[in-house]
Amino acid sequence: MTTTNPGSETTAPPRPSTLGGAGWSPRPTSHEQEVAAGRLWARCGYRSESAPLRAVLLGWPPESLARITDPATALMTARVDLGAMRAETEAVAAAFTDAGVEVVLARPAADTPPNFVFTRDLFVATPAGVVVGRTAAAQRAGEERHAAAALAAAGYPLLATVTGTATLEGADALWLDRDTVMVGVGFRTSATGAECLRRVLADQGVQVVTVRLGPGVQHLLGAVTFLDERLAAVHTAAATDDLRALLRSRDVRAVEFAPDDELLRRRGMNLVALGPRRALMPTGAPGIRRRLEAVGVTVTEVGVDQHVRAAGALGCMTGILHRAD
Repeated sequence: MTTTNPGSETTAPPRPSTLGGAGWSPRPTSHEQEVAAGRLWARCGYRSESAPLRAVLLGWPPESLARITDPATALMTARVDLGAMRAETEAVAAAFTDAGVEVVLARPAADTPPNFVFTRDLFVATPAGVVVGRTAAAQRAGEERHAAAALAAAGYPLLATVTGTATLEGADALWLDRDTVMVGVGFRTSATGAECLRRVLADQGVQVVTVRLGPGVQHLLGAVTFLDERLAAVHTAAATDDLRALLRSRDVRAVEFAPDDELLRRRGMNLVALGPRRALMPTGAPGIRRRLEAVGVTVTEVGVDQHVRAAGALGCMTGILHRAD
């Protein structure tokens, strides 16, 4: 209420702190600045596929893997040994830790779908936060929820989720340069899913260009993997003319790999860039390793045979959270 003193004007009571009075402090920074500072939120995102790797998300193999009786219906090529796969996950986590990379290990509930181990598909990390994807296969429905819970618990801001009938898988989104993300549209990611990512990235001054994937290509990551800003491993049979044209437009040199046993069965190109011309790759592909080393790439290997039996490998199981700017 107001008070009136004889011979003076009416005076208002002091405002409470909740209305901007004494004790109130306005928020001085933007969301993007808060993410970059790494105090309120975990540092997030990247603008290069080969910048020094800082943080990744790995999925702990859930109990549901042990209950698979028909691998094909679980989108796998063979049954896996749960204990051996968990040991592989620990070895991969150790390899990343040895390379100076923070590992967020998501331990979901026992009934989590088995393909949760392939976290690269479940989200796209941007410098302002994470876009949670929506997988195309019915067998993988719900994995996104477990990924979102793990990311939120680790302090990563969730900017958007893909809704409706749109699908978006993280292995289809790759940074072409600092201001451009290319999205493979085809079997796993729909045009409407790419449009969802486009809307989010537009607020960050980033454009999205779509690339139509060829027949039999699951993800863009299976066609091209960046080794540094101007060097990329390319699966000869999976790269379309449009993809090659995009790479040439950015002066990216392609190191071609034919679809032989090392690439298709051993999944030797399914690797993770630790930094410019530094790679962590699966064991069992000595020819691919020699080709990489011949172009100046320093290679470290780790075994992921059980993940290969599950129809993925190192790149598929590694959700990229943060790279150095």
